[in-house]
Amino acid sequence: MSAKLTCFKAYDIRGELGVELNEDIAYRIGRAYGEYLKPKKVVVGGDVRLTSEALKLAVARGLQDAGTDVIDIGVSGTEEIYFATSYLKADGGIEVTASHNPMNYNGMKLVREDSKPISGDTGLRDIQRLAEENNFNHVDEDKRGCYETLSVLDAYVDKLLSYVDINNFNRPLRLVINSGNGAAGHVVDAIEQRFMLAGKPVEFIKIHHLPDGNFPNGIPNPLLPECRQDTTDAVLKYKADMGIAFDGDFDRCFLFDDAGEFIEGYYIVGLLADAFLDKYPGSRIIHDPRLSWNTIDIVTQAGGTPVMSKTGHAFIKERMREEDAVYGGEMSAHHYFRDFAYCDSGMIPWLLVAELLHIKDKSLRQLVNDRVIAYPASGEINSVLSYPDRAISRVLAVYKQEALNVDYTDGISLEFDDWRFNLRSSNTEPVVRLNVESRANAALMYEQTERIISILRD
Repeated sequence: MSAKLTCFKAYDIRGELGVELNEDIAYRIGRAYGEYLKPKKVVVGGDVRLTSEALKLAVARGLQDAGTDVIDIGVSGTEEIYFATSYLKADGGIEVTASHNPMNYNGMKLVREDSKPISGDTGLRDIQRLAEENNFNHVDEDKRGCYETLSVLDAYVDKLLSYVDINNFNRPLRLVINSGNGAAGHVVDAIEQRFMLAGKPVEFIKIHHLPDGNFPNGIPNPLLPECRQDTTDAVLKYKADMGIAFDGDFDRCFLFDDAGEFIEGYYIVGLLADAFLDKYPGSRIIHDPRLSWNTIDIVTQAGGTPVMSKTGHAFIKERMREEDAVYGGEMSAHHYFRDFAYCDSGMIPWLLVAELLHIKDKSLRQLVNDRVIAYPASGEINSVLSYPDRAISRVLAVYKQEALNVDYTDGISLEFDDWRFNLRSSNTEPVVRLNVESRANAALMYEQTERIISILRD
């Protein structure tokens, strides 16, 4: 009986180094990917973690032994693999990354042709089975795939900047950009160079900029409040117009206003939805169920169609394609774009928001403040619980009778006259995630948040 590989998760591959993931397992994953999909050409890349290069090369060897040609784009963020797979018309792509996971972890994100995600429902389980069986035939040297390195950085930056009109950047703008010592730095540098060549007065103040797999300033995960202070401090110190912070593989960006205040990703979804509907009237916009009223209100008022999808990049991307949605956003700061192969990008959102500061001649705080007041939200609150399902059932029992609507798309979402909440279990750990919002009543939102937490943790 083959040993189970516990690094395979619902949407991707993640595991503790030396325990769940090593070069042998990486080789088997590459070989299994090649045997299952039989691709002619696959793009590979990796983040800055100390083990990413070795794991990436092991994956490449596995692909080559399956007869697949490999194009290695070097140190990269996940979205560079998405872009390269589509741009090079490859049959798939693999990014070696653990994003914001702890130091002793690494992992992979897999896509197939047209950068379509490979998840548990779309081939990941089959790749897992083949990798576990590890029953691969010897391959003759003349049947191995070839290996080459290639940079797609210029074409990728062209694509990013196609989302904005650089001529709109016609007055001084000062940006603090915190790459978290992750993979974002080389892209930030390339974008900065474009603004300089165009003679635009955009100043980039870069902190924790150099890639360093030791993460001397902490694991880059700005979703955690304790990881935000350096960006806030730099915004205040340099009197910046906006702060931008990335996670390790920069598929998410987090924004700070000119007072150094963190702006919840939820309100950025509404802001970008409005901007896209201005350019593409009547379009469909995808959103997740955790926090939704603000997005639904903005999209409806702008003449678009809001479409709810289950949380998670694989579900959102699938729904983006089904609906041909121009844009989709999750409150967790994942933003998806139709013209970016329906994939998520952490670079496109901050460029769009920076452009909006010029077009609207307003600060980021002014752009979102009315919406924060109209729909105050708790942000995601996590509770580590021994029996998550029982805890959720307790909450449901208390609130179900008085709810106007109960939805089970993702966990439970209950709506009332002037407030709502979503409660869902994590796919990977014994954690329950709570989000609460209200209609222009912050006190009610806080009150109900505390009440639900007390029931959960009882």
